[in-house]
Amino acid sequence: FPDAPVKIFMVADLDERARRRQKEYEAAGEDISFEEVRVEIEERDRQDRNRDIAPLRRAEDAILLDTTDRTIAEQVAFVVDRVKAHPAWGT
Repeated sequence: FPDAPVKIFMVADLDERARRRQKEYEAAGEDISFEEVRVEIEERDRQDRNRDIAPLRRAEDAILLDTTDRTIAEQVAFVVDRVKAHPAWGT
């Protein structure tokens, strides 16, 4: 949403993202190694950054949120705080 008044660009360490994804696979009963998951995510990142249409890039005015060491509740609180702090809040 390029015209959104508040933009959040979320990132996390590759290894942490692989751990999270592996947990999802395990919860679904799928047996996949950490390394396989890591390679899968790394390849997807490369594809997303290099695609011709709408490559994944942080907008200049986007706030960076590194979720590596944050719980979901902390991530939500971060976003809510930034939205509430924006001048457009409440208008």
